[in-house]
Amino acid sequence: MFIKILFIVLFLVITIGVGVYCRKKATDVNGFVLGGRAVGPWLTAFSFGTSYFSAVIFVGYAGQFGWNFGLASTWIGLGNALIGSYLAWKVLGRRTRVMTQHLGSATMPDFFEKRYESKALKLAAAAIVFIFMIPYTASLYNGLSRLFEMAFHIDYWVCVVVMALVTALYVVLSGYVGTALNSLIQGIIMLIGIVVVVVAALNVNGGLSASVELLSQVEPVGDYTSIFGPDPVALLGVVLLTSLGTWGLPQMIGKFYAIKSEKSIKTGTVVSTVFAVVVAGGCYFLGGFGRIFMTADEVNGQFDSIIPSMLSKIDSDVVIALVIMLVLAASMSTLSSLVLTSSSTLTLDFIAPMKKTKMSEKSKMSAMRIFLVFFIVVSALIAIVQARTKIAFITDLMGISWGTMSGAFLGPFMLGLYWKRATKPAVWASFIFSVSINVTFMIFKLSGNISLLPKLLQASSNVGVIAMLAGILLVVVVSLLTKKPDEKKVDEMFECYEKKVTVSQREALE
Repeated sequence: MFIKILFIVLFLVITIGVGVYCRKKATDVNGFVLGGRAVGPWLTAFSFGTSYFSAVIFVGYAGQFGWNFGLASTWIGLGNALIGSYLAWKVLGRRTRVMTQHLGSATMPDFFEKRYESKALKLAAAAIVFIFMIPYTASLYNGLSRLFEMAFHIDYWVCVVVMALVTALYVVLSGYVGTALNSLIQGIIMLIGIVVVVVAALNVNGGLSASVELLSQVEPVGDYTSIFGPDPVALLGVVLLTSLGTWGLPQMIGKFYAIKSEKSIKTGTVVSTVFAVVVAGGCYFLGGFGRIFMTADEVNGQFDSIIPSMLSKIDSDVVIALVIMLVLAASMSTLSSLVLTSSSTLTLDFIAPMKKTKMSEKSKMSAMRIFLVFFIVVSALIAIVQARTKIAFITDLMGISWGTMSGAFLGPFMLGLYWKRATKPAVWASFIFSVSINVTFMIFKLSGNISLLPKLLQASSNVGVIAMLAGILLVVVVSLLTKKPDEKKVDEMFECYEKKVTVSQREALE
């Protein structure tokens, strides 16, 4: 117990210390939200990766989908690396940085207003972020607290409160720069932790070969060690949701707004991809062995208990302490990114436009810090209530939130960067469809009537993927059927991509 407490205290002291150290970087809105658009490649890459993967992945997704698909669940992690990290940087990184600076945009809703010339779109996007970011945030506490209960035998609510207080303290103090620097430290812990944990867990059953052999005997024999698992179609749905979804999430896209230079993009692409292979691949690979640690009767539908149960069988205090630090680092980095995105969006895109007089920098900073604390408190309360009532699993909380925002924003944002023909009505169509289909799923899920929906719509992952793909299609179709946007104004927006720049030869050959 002493070792566990020592590790946690040391981690928390460093985290808060970074917040205090970086507080001078958060004196205005640009510094607090975007780090002055001067964040280096390693900070940006680790900030992207640690915002991507959290206790939701490690405890919720790895547990449930590892149970469902066996070793084939590793494809989810590899899809996260290729589609969710590498292609996201390649397709969106540079264009996002260039156009958002050209338009003077600090948030995703602000981009929608300036790109499509609609204040109403900005307000609608801000409302979607405000509403659907909260269940995602709540799911983070859930996964972390289950592991704390296993390691320290303390009440769930105590874990939630401590995590909320520490995160609020360092994000309020330091904003984006402190969050990014902490993400670098937390990311290193995650990389080391996942390797150690996978090795330790497999050694419980005699190592990799012995563990695979045991898994291959689970009924139906061979299904859980096959290359695509027992349900390849469902597996593909999860890969797409968790990978393509990052392309439309405000807290992920916001990392591209703050990129410092061309070098940052190149380095960030490689680092974030490698990070995803190790962390996400490791998490899902570990989850794939869940069936040799627990029986179906022991799980009894409580998939969130699988990973904690696996870890409880590791006979090493140091490894368990490292696991706690791993999940604490993953959760706090993602939580800080979510609440920073939520508070800045609500302040800059919803409150400020509604006021008759222009808000000063000081007023905006105060409002963002207040809303930041508000988001943390509300999500913490939801997490506590959810744990007591068992309303939904971690995967459902995250799936509804992730699916709604990505479904609404992916098509309008991506095509808005590349296609001059995209129109305002098309963006509305994407917003309305995504919110409608995900809210319908949520109503049926919470009411216990999910079986009344078509089979394809009975999983939050499928609903999210449908929303994303339909959103892209709707933007294309509706744009072609509606009036073209003002050609001159759109050309002015896209001229930023044609601007000539001069660099030294050590950066680029002639």
